[in-house]
Amino acid sequence: MTAGTHEVFNQSPPFGDANLYAADAPLRGALAALGAPADAEGLAAFGAAWGAAERLDLGRLANAHPPALRTHDARGHRADRVEFHPAYHALMAASVADGLHASIWDGAGAGAPQPRGHLARAARFYLAAGVESGHLCPMTMTSAAVAALRSAPDHLAAWLPRIASRTYDPSLRPWYEKAGVTLGMGMTEKQGGTDVRANTTTAAPAGGDTYALTGHKWFFSAPMSDGFLVLGQAPGGLTCLLVPRHRPDGSVNALHLQRLKDKLGNRANASAEVEFRQAFGWRVGEEGRGVPTILAMVQLTRLDCAVASAGLCRMALVLALHHARHRRVFQAPLADQPAMRRVLADLALESEAQTALAFRLAAAFDRGEAARMRVLTPAAKYAVCKAAPGFVYEAMEALGGNGYVEESPLPRLYREAPVNAIWEGSGTVMALDVLRAAARAPEEAVGLVAELAEEAEGLPGVREAAADIVAALQAPDAEARARFATGRLATLAAAAALATCAPPAVAEAYAATRLARERATYGANGVGAVTEMLLARALP
Repeated sequence: MTAGTHEVFNQSPPFGDANLYAADAPLRGALAALGAPADAEGLAAFGAAWGAAERLDLGRLANAHPPALRTHDARGHRADRVEFHPAYHALMAASVADGLHASIWDGAGAGAPQPRGHLARAARFYLAAGVESGHLCPMTMTSAAVAALRSAPDHLAAWLPRIASRTYDPSLRPWYEKAGVTLGMGMTEKQGGTDVRANTTTAAPAGGDTYALTGHKWFFSAPMSDGFLVLGQAPGGLTCLLVPRHRPDGSVNALHLQRLKDKLGNRANASAEVEFRQAFGWRVGEEGRGVPTILAMVQLTRLDCAVASAGLCRMALVLALHHARHRRVFQAPLADQPAMRRVLADLALESEAQTALAFRLAAAFDRGEAARMRVLTPAAKYAVCKAAPGFVYEAMEALGGNGYVEESPLPRLYREAPVNAIWEGSGTVMALDVLRAAARAPEEAVGLVAELAEEAEGLPGVREAAADIVAALQAPDAEARARFATGRLATLAAAAALATCAPPAVAEAYAATRLARERATYGANGVGAVTEMLLARALP
């Protein structure tokens, strides 16, 4: 190819038309080791569809053309509509068709359904996250909201068939006229943020289990959803409510969108500010039990955060490897340069650990391992999500200037990376949640640490790490040491997961460079002995 004045060469080709599942040995190994249902054919088809160049380009388009708010129509009437690019709708339709919004509830009864199939769903969620993560926000909220709606069996019975549907219908119609629906949420307010008990939105009883809401929400996620879980102050205290987009009579509910957030990343997904002016809502659970009701869904959203961040890192690694294998530097492929190989192998090792940790946690949800779910969900979210921005940056650097310009997917991945660490509880909140879980059941927490140490037995630094964690959790200044304990716990859990899911040499290298000593900058860790194995597993 020529550019008029010179020949264009030594540029890596665009990444695409690859089977994201077939190319991911760590993912396939984790699923096999953890006993996922035999769905290799379905996952292979999913990996091929989401790795297609056309699907990858949908991710680019959905972010290049972010949603726009239309508060009023041409005649001055309230419209409160968010318009999306067709690429966003195409991604939503594909994810709904694949069940990312509801597959864990398939076959569940409306009375008190129990989720299942977390591993199988997590695999698809992880693969899709690397393609376009913003549209997964309504996928997560719709899926997790069912857990809260179990506290309102009658409403769950009415909504669940439409939630579980594989039909995506973005039209602005009453939910009961649609074959498929999605759900959003509105918890935080200007003055409270994480402290939702400081909410001032009022929920005035209007007969039966119905309420009229007046107030605001500072973050109103996926504002074109068909219903929203909202917290409001009822006479009996902070209460969870299901607020439909349309009232029972078919009129549009009084959800007045003020503006869309101008976010760093997550641009394909709309997040709004909203005012409720006597908006209609149904109570979910008991008055005054809003926070416990919402917490039923929080574990599920946090699991998705960890899985999605692992997926973002995986895609960043793939792009770095793809470039390095096609780019020549100093008369040799970049991927063959010793310093770069060490960096890529170190990134691959970190990605292996993130994948193993996230999927072992998903397996705990399938197995009903209550202690792991309580303690390791915030720990895994803390560790994987907080690591993502630095990981994606390092992968970006492997491409040099080409990784920094917007024609590359990496700037979008980089902007996306911080959101999962902030949403559904920031790092300190996660660390304090680990501390609270350990304080409520101290013997259970110590037992879990011992169990992880046993699973990782023989790996470097395991005993010392276990002792560090228990000492930090039981220290007089435990709150000040919460981040240390949480990070150390997640690292031990990742080593234990690798011992189950990965070749022994990979688990050994991870423990030696992350548990036995403080982790160094990527490329400065001693992963030399397993460099070839890691790179071969990372991308065939």
